[in-house]
Amino acid sequence: MHKYKELIVWKKSITLVTEIYLVTGSFPDKERFNLISQINRAAVSIPSNIAEGAGRNSDKEFIQFLSIAHASSYELETQLIVSNNLGYIKKEELNKLLESIEELQKMNFSLQQKLKKV
Repeated sequence: MHKYKELIVWKKSITLVTEIYLVTGSFPDKERFNLISQINRAAVSIPSNIAEGAGRNSDKEFIQFLSIAHASSYELETQLIVSNNLGYIKKEELNKLLESIEELQKMNFSLQQKLKKV
């Protein structure tokens, strides 16, 4: 069992979720049950799957949940790009969020590789 609260990737993903919720808070009400819901769900899925995987009984299971978190980060990226195309997010804000997501993706991948070697 791993201490997920000590993982930098988990801490940074929690920060990202907070930023995402603040961003989607300014979206039009008509997107409440569409894009806002999808974006928030994808964002919160990242630290949630890291935490769930850390609580599993083996590194193999942990890697599986890290993989799900990784996929959620790509889903989130796509939804943010769509949001920018619709004018809900400014390009500068999008770029900042995409940089954070890319950093998480690299950290997640590195952690998976480390766990595979154990």
